[in-house]
Amino acid sequence: MDGKKNDLRDCAVTGDAKDVLTQRAYAAPARPRHTAFRRDCERIVQARAFRRLAGKTQVFTSRASDHFRSRLTHTIEVAQIARNVAKELGLNEDLAEALALAHDIGHPPFGHAGERALDECLKRHGLRFDHNIHALRIVEHFELRYAAHRGLNLTLGVREGIIKHSRDYTVAQYPELAGYLLDSRPPLEAQLIDLADEIAYLTADLDDGVESGLLEIYHIREHVDLLGECYAHVERQHASVDTKYLFYEALQRMQNVLTDDLIATTLANTRAMGAESLEQVRAYPERLATFSPRAESQRMQEKHYLNEALYTCRELSLEHEKAEQVVTDLFNFWIAEPDELPAGYLDQVESEGLARVIADYIAGMTDSFILLQYAQVKRALRR
Repeated sequence: MDGKKNDLRDCAVTGDAKDVLTQRAYAAPARPRHTAFRRDCERIVQARAFRRLAGKTQVFTSRASDHFRSRLTHTIEVAQIARNVAKELGLNEDLAEALALAHDIGHPPFGHAGERALDECLKRHGLRFDHNIHALRIVEHFELRYAAHRGLNLTLGVREGIIKHSRDYTVAQYPELAGYLLDSRPPLEAQLIDLADEIAYLTADLDDGVESGLLEIYHIREHVDLLGECYAHVERQHASVDTKYLFYEALQRMQNVLTDDLIATTLANTRAMGAESLEQVRAYPERLATFSPRAESQRMQEKHYLNEALYTCRELSLEHEKAEQVVTDLFNFWIAEPDELPAGYLDQVESEGLARVIADYIAGMTDSFILLQYAQVKRALRR
């Protein structure tokens, strides 16, 4: 590899018409001025499941402020970071953006609390809930946007990335995913998505935590080294500015530090192993998109801080308990009263099984819709 080269263009997904990753399950009309992955971005953004992200929790289920992130606004932030990283590395920007836009599309209402509750409900029936696999079901089956077929008819590259961007699957455990190149590492465009997600929420959750009043800026500065370093740098430049504005700028600086580290470390990792093609990236035994050891240590310190100071604090714990109760009660109600399911879902019980159909129904709900369903069920049971 040319030692002077400052990008990974040779390792990128080409996206040309002959590339197997641009192939779709069904023929689609040609659009010469749009790449295959750019068209996927458009298809994802136009999907109903994507729009519903606006009504799904990121961290705060009570949405007491219009300024808190939803799954949708978080997704937009991840897409910006992912596209910028891909551009700097010479990777396929459209593929990276499409994967970022789809990365949370399979999440149920109430954030991770809702996901935990749904998984626990399914465990009792010998099943599990995995938001990546559910996202694939959404784009391949549940979305109804086209006359000729079900699903969004996304390219193989985007469907593979939806499955593999954050974890590895094996054919032995997931035979239904055998068509998604499970014996190979994902392309770099997919590998960077989970880390772009981390960068986005590590920044956003501190911001929303302060907005909520559950976190204090001085406390974050003392316990999150990276934010403290960024704040001190900003404060030296703008000593007389109000604390909250210094904090906002420090958050942006922190995001930039982590993004730059991801770019530099991924480039260094790929150069070090001598990769000159996508095939070599796929064959490498480890993922090449990573943070440096120092940034990884800072990332883990902040994740621990957020878990201790925010995610498990009393106020959010109460919200999470209520959310889990709502999901569990509704799941149990429909298990006992399947005829109360909407007709479209009831029709799928024979082929999919009752528990899976109920999970699919709940997973597609927004926070407000599931609370409406819960209130209706409670009223019906009191009669």
